[in-house]
Amino acid sequence: MDDRRRTLPRADFDLPPGFDVVALRESKDALAHAVAIAASSGAGTLVHVGRFDLLELALVLEPDEPLSGARRVAYAVMNAMGDALGAVLPPEKPVTFEWPDTIRVDGGVIGGIRLAWPDGADEAGHPDWLAAAVSIRVALPLTGGAINPYDVITREGTSLEIEGIEQIDSRSLMASFCRYLLLQLDGWRENGFDDVARAYLGRLPPDRARHRVIASNGDLVECGVDRREEIARLSLLAALGAPRWRDPSSGDPWI
Repeated sequence: MDDRRRTLPRADFDLPPGFDVVALRESKDALAHAVAIAASSGAGTLVHVGRFDLLELALVLEPDEPLSGARRVAYAVMNAMGDALGAVLPPEKPVTFEWPDTIRVDGGVIGGIRLAWPDGADEAGHPDWLAAAVSIRVALPLTGGAINPYDVITREGTSLEIEGIEQIDSRSLMASFCRYLLLQLDGWRENGFDDVARAYLGRLPPDRARHRVIASNGDLVECGVDRREEIARLSLLAALGAPRWRDPSSGDPWI
């Protein structure tokens, strides 16, 4: 067996039924690996990278609708991680979103999501798979004393450690995320997308001048408050191509 990859028992992660874990060494990219194995591994395959400073995971999904609408799963994934973080953070540390993919805690970037699908997939067709990745900074990397890792006044990012959660098991946070994601997906399946959209939009910075809705293809549509005419439309497909929360030089959340 390749020593860089291990398939671990679900019980080791306290995951709900339907998930199988593939563990990678810390130098690997969870999303890239999920994409590589998605066609053969199937839905519920959870790729986990073993890092002390970062929770990095990617999940293979098999959507039951056309790709253009299936990308809205990005919002369900954001909601699930937002709920998982909210369950461990104190109330005075709010979890908020920056459209479409950035997760903030008390204003600081703590991580975000990425989404991948098969190359050349037809927008109107059902893709064989989607792969959704989440990265959450648990602790800042050591700086050798050159920079105080707890001084985030001039920084964009934060971590669970900085926000007061010093003793958290990344596996338990991942398990919590999976449970919340199942709730999101079950609600979507049974009641439609409206509840997912409402929960997501509720974590965006408030804008009293505009009413926001999520279109059937995942675009964020901004409308007038009174007449509800469309003022702006932001493309989800375009935005997912350049994650705002991710430092391109390191691939990690912004510090």
